[in-house]
Amino acid sequence: MKNLKLYCIALICAFGLNASFAQKPTKAEKKALKAAEVKQLITSGSYVFVADYVLPNSMPSHALTTQYDVTVTPDKLAVWLPYFGRAYAAPRDATDGGVKLTTTDFTKKVISKKNNWEITLTPKQSNAPGMKDVRNLTLSVNADGYASLRVTSMNREPILFNGHIEEVKKS
Repeated sequence: MKNLKLYCIALICAFGLNASFAQKPTKAEKKALKAAEVKQLITSGSYVFVADYVLPNSMPSHALTTQYDVTVTPDKLAVWLPYFGRAYAAPRDATDGGVKLTTTDFTKKVISKKNNWEITLTPKQSNAPGMKDVRNLTLSVNADGYASLRVTSMNREPILFNGHIEEVKKS
């Protein structure tokens, strides 16, 4: 009976040690998993670019402390970003700063090159809020999910944002 107890304890310890030494994913496996996740987001056409850093042309670059983002779904484009830089024409409403627009009428062009994507988003409506200024948005995404977004406007200097893409949160 005493030997049976020792045998049971030895088995439990062996299984416990075996479970603790279970293989964890390697760096290459983690990288491949992240690349597959990013590819799935891009091909689904539903993702959010979250801006972490802004690089204006004529001003110093800096980190963003508030969450600014661009949400892309197959049927909607929503942009909420700050703007720092030179404007060639003053906005009609002085309180309407930044780059803000929401539209359902836009084109999307995706170019894929070895786990890197370049996505060009072009709003088509000319009279929707915010459309009077935004010409296009060019999003460059790498396999790790890091991205840069270049906003080209009609009445402002271009501005660049660095950040990452993530899944659209369900509300």
